[in-house]
Amino acid sequence: MSPEEQLPLLLRYTDQVVPRDDLIDKLALGRPLRVKLGLDPTAPSVTLGWAVVLRKLRHFQEMGHTAVLIVGDFTAQVGDPSERAETRKRLTAEEVNGYAANVLEQFRKVLLPENLEIRRNSEWLATLDMPGLLELTSAATVAQMLERSDFAKRYGEGTPVSVMEFLYPLLQGYDSVAVEADIELGGSDQLWNLMMGRVVQERYGMEPQVAMTMPILVGVDGHRRMGQSLGNYIGVDDEPDEMFGKTMSIPDDAMGQWLRLAADLDPAEVESIEAGLASGALHPGETKRRLARSVTALYWGEESAADAEAAFDQLFREGGIPDDIDAFSLPEGDSVAVPGLIRDIFGLSGAEARRLLTQGAVKVDGTVLETQEVARADLNGRVLQVGKRRFVRLVDGLD
Repeated sequence: MSPEEQLPLLLRYTDQVVPRDDLIDKLALGRPLRVKLGLDPTAPSVTLGWAVVLRKLRHFQEMGHTAVLIVGDFTAQVGDPSERAETRKRLTAEEVNGYAANVLEQFRKVLLPENLEIRRNSEWLATLDMPGLLELTSAATVAQMLERSDFAKRYGEGTPVSVMEFLYPLLQGYDSVAVEADIELGGSDQLWNLMMGRVVQERYGMEPQVAMTMPILVGVDGHRRMGQSLGNYIGVDDEPDEMFGKTMSIPDDAMGQWLRLAADLDPAEVESIEAGLASGALHPGETKRRLARSVTALYWGEESAADAEAAFDQLFREGGIPDDIDAFSLPEGDSVAVPGLIRDIFGLSGAEARRLLTQGAVKVDGTVLETQEVARADLNGRVLQVGKRRFVRLVDGLD
């Protein structure tokens, strides 16, 4: 396939491609390109936010290029300082390896098994000796490091910037040397790091990579970036019902970005949907259903997406209770403290449990519970609901 034929898919929804002409030149080489994506395993789930760049990596796979996915088990212990106002807390090797084990199979839910290399950067970084490290640090100057806005801001404010943080972009750049990357992908907040990869490659006598960034997906709150620490995320491994329901909860004004980045729909289709919403020909609620089906089908298939929609309708349109819910044994005693019960069942804090109760988010058999304490006999055999999607059947002891 010619470079011109590949470009529409490869450039779809990208933020920046630097230098753009180099991308065309590399595609014209007539060989599979090595397309690098490095992800540090610093959390247990692969979110739809991560999946934005993972799906772009898949686009390259579909064009016959080689995806080189780097699990940053070494760099995660250093910590990416991007957009940080202070030094990032370091993770231990044990923490990083635990996260890496969780995310590897989730990566495979997005990427094709063909044309795929999965590498850990500890392969080359953990064995880098002092002469090698000194050679690497000679690739950049302090002045170049301070061109980075977050470093410059912290330095100007007198906030500490450790030498270790200066090393992070150099180590990420060395990854590009180690795997001979032609192209590196990342989020829009990673452009500086990706460009430093070009500098490092040139220092080692290599043709510099093309830097390609993707926009940052907003979370289910519709405002902040999707993140596990913020709790406003959907994981690619979330069950279909959960994925569909969470997608239905996003604000209407986030749908355009989600149609592009989370559902990865064809641009012409997205333009048609947005035109329909603007003219009133399409209803926002039905459009959001289409979005939720598309997102769920990407990771679970059309049949599972249809089942998830049916379950959503039973729960929210028909006011029903799911058929398959877990049972929980009631504590002993004549009465039950409801905040403590919610805390023990759903793993919430006592304060969060009391807040949900005060806000009317706690129901028993569909009726809002308003008291802090309930007779044990009045709960036996009934369904406790907290929020929109958490249900449990209360029973008098389990076998």
